[in-house]
Amino acid sequence: MSQPASTQRRWSAACPNCGASVEFASAASASAVCSFCRSSLLREGEALRKIGLSAELLADYSPLQLGSSGRYAGSPFSIVGRLQLSYDGGSWNEWHALFDSGEANRSAWLAEDNGQFVLSFDAPLSEAVPQSHELVLGDMLVLAGQSWRVSALTLTQVQAAQGELPRPPNLQAEFLVAELRNAQDEVGTLDYSSERVQWSLGRPVRFEELAMQGLREDKDAAVAAKAIECPSCGAALTPLLSQSKSISCGQCHAVVDISQGLGTDLAFYAQQNGLAPQIPLGAVGKLALTTASAALPWQVVGYQERCDLPAAGSDDEQTFWREYLLFNKLEGFAFLVDTEEGWSLARPLTGAPQGSGDKIAWQGKSFRKRFSYRAKVTYVLGEFYWQVKREQEALVSDFEGSQGNPRALLSREQTEAEVTWSFGRKLDANEVVRAFKLNGPEGAALTRDASSFSSTGGARWVRNLVLTLFGLFFLLMLVKSCSDDNKDCQAYKDSYGEASAEYAQCKRSGGPRIYPGGGSYSGGSYGGSGSGGGGHK
Repeated sequence: MSQPASTQRRWSAACPNCGASVEFASAASASAVCSFCRSSLLREGEALRKIGLSAELLADYSPLQLGSSGRYAGSPFSIVGRLQLSYDGGSWNEWHALFDSGEANRSAWLAEDNGQFVLSFDAPLSEAVPQSHELVLGDMLVLAGQSWRVSALTLTQVQAAQGELPRPPNLQAEFLVAELRNAQDEVGTLDYSSERVQWSLGRPVRFEELAMQGLREDKDAAVAAKAIECPSCGAALTPLLSQSKSISCGQCHAVVDISQGLGTDLAFYAQQNGLAPQIPLGAVGKLALTTASAALPWQVVGYQERCDLPAAGSDDEQTFWREYLLFNKLEGFAFLVDTEEGWSLARPLTGAPQGSGDKIAWQGKSFRKRFSYRAKVTYVLGEFYWQVKREQEALVSDFEGSQGNPRALLSREQTEAEVTWSFGRKLDANEVVRAFKLNGPEGAALTRDASSFSSTGGARWVRNLVLTLFGLFFLLMLVKSCSDDNKDCQAYKDSYGEASAEYAQCKRSGGPRIYPGGGSYSGGSYGGSGSGGGGHK
C-alpha cells in the first residue's frame, strides 16, 4: 500500500495577503499558491512575499488532486502542487510530485503525453543549451550526452497554479516548451519560462501501476457522471475518459472542444453525417500490441475517417481509410487502422526512432520508408485525447520492417508544432473479426481488406484496371481536395460495391482525386493522427 510522503520537514507561514496558513512539505520548495486568495508566494527565509495572483483553475476531468499519493520504483510520493498550462491546442496539467527519499525530498512532474503518463525529474545540464529561436522541429540535437529529436515546440502560458512548487511560476509571459525524444523511449524538456532554462528527463509510466490513492473520484466514473450540454443542439454529452479533449455529439454530430476545461464556453464545429463505424463505438476486443505480447482488452472510444491529399499534377490516386481509437486502462491508447491494403495496430511512442531519409531504426530493428503524403481528417465520432480541428492535416511518413521483421511498422506524423511517432504491426482481418466477435455480414465486410487488396495481389491489379478504364472520364473531373464538389465515385462503386464504406465515404467527402492509369501509391496511415498532450516540466 502506498503511503504519503513524510511530513517531518513541513514548514508553514502566514500568507502576506490574507493571513491564511500556507504549508510547505519540503524545505527545497521555493514557491506556493495560497489556497484561499490565490496569491503566488515566494519563500524568503522564514517569510513569504507575494509576487503575483494566480487565475482560477479551469474545471477538468483530472483524477488527481493535491494530497493524492502513489508509489514509483518502490518510493512513495504525494501530489503537492499543480501547474495548469495552456497553448493553442488546449490546456494540460503538470502535477508536482514530492518523493520521501530519506534525508531530502525529491521533486518530479507527472503529466500526460499523447494519452499516456510521463514522470519527469529536473536534472542539471553542464553544457550550454540552444536558444529557443535556434530549435527546428524534427532536427537532431545532442544534449546531456545523448542524441535527441526535436519533437514539439509549444508556445505556452501558465493558466493557473495551485499548492507547493519547486520554483515560482511565470504568471505573466508566454514562453516556449521544447520536447526532445530519443531512442531510449525518453522525453526531455527544455523549459524557457525563466532566464535559466530548466531541463528535465521523463519516462512513460502506467497510471494504474502508480497505485494512486486519494484520487478526486474514480477517474472514469467521475467523467461519466458529468454531462455536458452540446453547444450546437443542447443534447447531453457524457465523456467516458478523463483524458478526452474533444467529443462528438451523438445527435447533431458536432465536434466539441473540451480541452480548455468545463467552465468555459465550449467551441465546436459542425460536420456532415457520416458512416457508422464497422466496429461500433464501445465495442471491446482482445488484441496484442506485438506478436510477443499477450492479448489485452481494448475498447473503441473514437472513430475517424481520413484521406490523403495528392500533389497537383502527380499520378497518385487519392485514397480513404478509417482509424479506430482504442483504450486500455494499463496501456493507454492505440490505433486500429483499416486501409485498402489491410489492417494494422499501432500505439504512440514516447521516444523517437534514430536515422534519417528512407532508413531508420527502433529497438534494434531497421525500417524503410514506403510512403510520404499529406493526410486530412474528414469525419470523426466519439472521444479523442487531442483537440480535433476541422479538416486537420498532417505530413505522414510510413515505414515498414525490413527482412526478418516484415509485419512491423512505424508511422511519423508532423503538424506545424509537433512530431509524433507510432509503432505497431500489421494484422490479418480475421484477427480483427475474432477479437471483436463480428459475425455474419459485419465480419465479412472486414475480411476483404487483408487478403484482397495487398499491393501485389491479383485483386489490386483488377482494381487498377478498373481505374484505367475510367481514366479518361475522371481526367475531366480533377478536384483539389477531399471536400470539393465532385460527387462522382463510380470507380469506388464498381470496385467495392454500392453498399461499401469506400463508396459512401467518397460520395460524402466530395469525390475522388484519381488520375489516368491508377498509379502505385496507396495511402493510409499506419499510426493515428493523435497530436498534442502538452509539454513536460
